[in-house]
Amino acid sequence: MMFDPHSVSLAVIERSAYVRFSLLALSSIFFLVDPFAALPTFLAVTEGSDPARRRRMAWKASLTACIFLSAFALGGQYIFRMFGITLPAFEIAGGVILLLIGLDMLEAKRSPTQESSGDTMAAASKEDAGIVPLGIPMLAGPGSITSVMVLVGQAQTRWQMVAILGSIFITAVVCYLVLGNSDKVARALGDTGIRILVRIMGLLLVALAVQYFVNGMVDLGVIAKPS
Repeated sequence: MMFDPHSVSLAVIERSAYVRFSLLALSSIFFLVDPFAALPTFLAVTEGSDPARRRRMAWKASLTACIFLSAFALGGQYIFRMFGITLPAFEIAGGVILLLIGLDMLEAKRSPTQESSGDTMAAASKEDAGIVPLGIPMLAGPGSITSVMVLVGQAQTRWQMVAILGSIFITAVVCYLVLGNSDKVARALGDTGIRILVRIMGLLLVALAVQYFVNGMVDLGVIAKPS
C-alpha cells in the first residue's frame, strides 16, 4: 500500500478544523454560563442548607441549563427561518450583547442580562430555586442563548452540531461540580480568586464578542475578510 501524503495532510486539516470549532463552542458557551460568577448568588440562595440540598439544587440548575440551551441548539435553524433572521444580523447583535456582558465581567460583577437585582431575593424566598432563577436565567441566560444560536448558524456539518451539544453538556457537568461543591470551591478560590477568574473570562468574552461582530461585518461584505 503506497503512502499518500495528500490524504494525511487532509486528515490533519480536518482534525484541526474540528478542534478549532470545538474549542470555540466550548469556550464561548462556558464563559457565558460562567458557574464561578454564579457562586456568590448560589451560596446566598442556599445559605443554611445542608450539602445534600445544595447538590440537588445544583443538579436541577445544571440540568435545566443543559436542556434549555440544547433546545435552542436543536431548534436554532428553525428559529432563523421562522423570523427571517440572517446569520450576519445575529452575529452583530450577539457581538453587542456579549460585549456588554464581558465589560461587566471585567469589573468582576454579574451582568444585569444574566442576573437582575431582584433575582437573588426572589430565589432566596423560594423553597426550590434550582430551575428558576438559578437554571434560567442565571446559567442559561440571553448571552449563552445568543452564543448557542450564533454557533448553530455557523454549523454546516453534523459534527459541528455534535460539538455544540457536547460543549453544552460539558458546561452543564462543570456547573454541577462547581455549584454542587460551592462551599469548598469558594473556600479554595476565595473572593479574590473568583474575581480574577471572572475578569479573565470577561477579557476573553470581549475578544469573542469583537470576533462575532467582525464575522457579521465580513459576511455582510462591509469589510474584507482578514487574511
